[in-house]
Parts: sequence; structure tokens; C-alpha cells
Amino acid sequence: MNRKSRLFLFVAAGLVLAVVGFGLVSPGGLELKILPVKGGPPLLVLPMEPGERFTIHYYHSVENAPIWETHSLDDGGRIFIEEERYLKFGAGMGRMPGVGRMVQRGPYEVIEDMHMPTGDFVLRIGSRGVDHTVIWRRTRTNLSAVAPHQAVRFTARPVSRLYGWWRRLFRHPATPIVGE
Repeated sequence: MNRKSRLFLFVAAGLVLAVVGFGLVSPGGLELKILPVKGGPPLLVLPMEPGERFTIHYYHSVENAPIWETHSLDDGGRIFIEEERYLKFGAGMGRMPGVGRMVQRGPYEVIEDMHMPTGDFVLRIGSRGVDHTVIWRRTRTNLSAVAPHQAVRFTARPVSRLYGWWRRLFRHPATPIVGE
């Protein structure tokens, strides 16, 4: 191998290492996982961007009234509740002093602008009829259909750009396909 070929290979290898290194250290978004507390594969893996929202929709077990809880993630992967919307004041629902503001949106009472940190949280999935459903990017995943009566943990973390690229090419099996 001549000197010119070795130099070319050295420069090419350096460029590849620089791109991989950049991909490993630069931020590539976030990943929200919904995992059974007792272990097992994730029920959902959602690639997200800072500030992006997801919603948990369900029917209150006492009043059988619909409830929507909208959450967001910050750039560190911390989870915040942003809004609660419900049909009427129900058991366990209502305004918390100093958190958000109460408005009427059609027939719904809404607490908006909450931006209250929840961090990782555990949710006990209700049975069919309660229909705990995660709404994300126009997809709906009914957790009550796949894990009724199970406790699940919502947890998020920042991911590297390289990992983000990888997941764009090879979707996690627990990631819903947007547009289906």
C-alpha cells in the first residue's frame, strides 16, 4: 500500500471516528419508556423531543367520566404534568391551589398551564372500561388491553444522537407506528 492510500485510509478512519464520537456525545432527543414495575419488556417506547407532549386518557373508575392528563418532558428527561381535562368535578379531581389555572373548554373543566414536575411515576393500569390509553403523535395505545391491573413506571431519559439515528432506522418493537 502506497503512502497516498495510507493517508486516505487514515483520514477516512478519523472522519468516521469523529462522526461516531459526535453522535455519542451530542443530544439526540429523549426516550419515554412505560415498563411493568415487576419486570419484563417495555409496553411502550416513545421517542420524543424536549417539550413534546403525550396524554394519558382514561375513564374515572367511580364516575365513569373521561379524563385527559397531558404531560411533557424537559431536555433532561424529567416528566411534567401540563394539563388535566375532565367532564365534571369527580372524586379525586379538582384544582390544586397555586398550580395552573382553571378554565372551561366546552363541557370540560380544564386545569391548564400546570407545568408541575412529576418525575418518573407509577400508574396502576385499570381494567377494560377504564381504558388507560396513551396518546402520542396521533397514535393511541390502550394499556388496559395489554396490561390490566399491572403497575407500570413512566420513565424518560435523554439519548445520544447516534442512538436516535439508530432508532429512526430500526424502530423499537414497542414503538407505535405513526400514521397507522
